[in-house]
Amino acid sequence: MTLLSVTDARERIISKFQPVATVSLPLVESLNRILANDVAATSDLPPFDNSSMDGFAVRSADLADANPASPRRLRVVADIPAGTVPTVSLAPGEAARIMTGAQMPEGADAVIPVEETDFHNRDAGSAPPEFVNIQRAINTGDYVRPRGSDVRAGAVVLHKGHALKPQSIGLLAMLGVTQVEAHRKPRVALFSSGDELLDVDAPLAPGKIRDSNSYMLAGLIESTGAEVIKLGVAKDNFDSVKSLLDKAASGKADLILSSAGVSVGAFDFVKSALESNGAMDFWRVNMRPGKPLAFGDYKGIPFIGLPGNPVSAFVGFEVFVRAALGRLSGLLGWSRQTVRVRCEEEIQSDGRESYLRAQIHEENGVWTARLTGHQGSGNLLSLVKADALLIIPAGVKCVPAGQEINAWIV
Repeated sequence: MTLLSVTDARERIISKFQPVATVSLPLVESLNRILANDVAATSDLPPFDNSSMDGFAVRSADLADANPASPRRLRVVADIPAGTVPTVSLAPGEAARIMTGAQMPEGADAVIPVEETDFHNRDAGSAPPEFVNIQRAINTGDYVRPRGSDVRAGAVVLHKGHALKPQSIGLLAMLGVTQVEAHRKPRVALFSSGDELLDVDAPLAPGKIRDSNSYMLAGLIESTGAEVIKLGVAKDNFDSVKSLLDKAASGKADLILSSAGVSVGAFDFVKSALESNGAMDFWRVNMRPGKPLAFGDYKGIPFIGLPGNPVSAFVGFEVFVRAALGRLSGLLGWSRQTVRVRCEEEIQSDGRESYLRAQIHEENGVWTARLTGHQGSGNLLSLVKADALLIIPAGVKCVPAGQEINAWIV
């Protein structure tokens, strides 16, 4: 059977997914959701000219010739704390004490920081001085944040497909947005398969292993912002697999994700159960680890079957499933964080596109990488130690020490 390239496999998978429906959410519940439409500013930010420092609002022309030998003495005619509206208009020779964020008074065009004056009483609640001496000139606009300097009313500030980070939510709060239209969380039905699997709290028995993939994959799914429907473990028979597939369908899953049961000699029951109400698309990808990969649908729901070895399942998720969930969630313009790294050692490969566990570090602007140990697909500790996956391109069987390659941050 011809092996699909990683790029072709990923494109074929992603092409089958469309964003899920949208919901209206309170701003406070919108963290990490994906916007379903553009958001335009309803007002300028900042909404008024304001001071960026504690100090004195002044007319810059009054200080044109100020210097230490000949300071300028200004009468302080107002005290402007943040949150108030100034009621004065500065005349020549006048100043107003002003706090950070407070609105600038009429007539003022700059702020002199309090540290650059002769007023040294900065205790809370202290009264402003009657006069203030300033020993240097100042430019128009110094320490002033003009109205609209950050955002102009009507400008699109967040685009459709944007992931709402804490800073995004802060911006929306500034604009008075209380509800956002975002995509609902994709629902992923997850199960493992295999008669050899035990739950984590079960004592080990001969020939048995604990089900680690369900826990790892659930964490990966949740890291994308999706919701997990945990179906448990399917036994190695048609009825058990079909029963879990039916539960996924009745649970209105947007994706069915399984691990194990897709390798040669062990996948027939998964394939037959899937094809009882759906279809299988492909089985083999030219990559390491994770060559066995199933993709199809069951009752119209996309299905991805990952290998059972933990590292293969992890890599398969990162290469294929994360991108698919991004498409489901409505995310646009997403790409993996990739860095160029210099290999500290020679790395052998078998010609398949390989994703190898490594530790990377930066020194003098150069990133270097070293493998975390044996690259067997069942060796989960070496994945725990890794902070990157080195990508060895297809067709390359040896990467000399000192050569640069791409690495994904994980």
